[in-house]
Amino acid sequence: MPDREVKTIRELLFYQYAKLIARSAFKLPDGVAVKRDHYGFIKNTFRELRDGRRKWSDIVREDWQLTEADRACLYCRATSQLAHEHIVPSSLLVNDRCPTCDTVQGIHNQVLACRTCNSSKGTMGLYVFYYDRFPGDRKFYDRIPSLLEKKYLKTVFDCLTCAGCIESGDLDGDGALTVLDIDFALARFVQHR
Repeated sequence: MPDREVKTIRELLFYQYAKLIARSAFKLPDGVAVKRDHYGFIKNTFRELRDGRRKWSDIVREDWQLTEADRACLYCRATSQLAHEHIVPSSLLVNDRCPTCDTVQGIHNQVLACRTCNSSKGTMGLYVFYYDRFPGDRKFYDRIPSLLEKKYLKTVFDCLTCAGCIESGDLDGDGALTVLDIDFALARFVQHR
């Protein structure tokens, strides 16, 4: 569960991004360590993002970092049978612009994935995919590579803004706003082909 100040999907996206910034800045292995040791930094970064006093980096930054990284599946690190995979499903249909929208169809929404992971992920959102991969881990989202999660947060932000649900709260009805609400919102617009 995120911080008590986080009430909407938009704020949750910023909160997750603030944790990723802190993990990177302090070179910590996971969100538990970063929250324990640098909660004030996360909180301040979150508020700056939420209030528009700080902007997240352009998604091109992650694109370049991934281009320079090893050629391996971003989900399992396999090095064979790699192809480009859409992080946010390319079958997203928020409106009639999605099939030609660069946010959904462009390179910014793609990473290298092996055939197995690409097939397993299918049309799932990133958080649901990791939740399914690590069902016993309450902090399953800490297993997502930072660059992958940053690209996802930036892409899904645009998509959920376009869908008009960025200011929504607990969408899956479980009584808590969690990262799974992000994918729940997204899943309503994914067309299964």
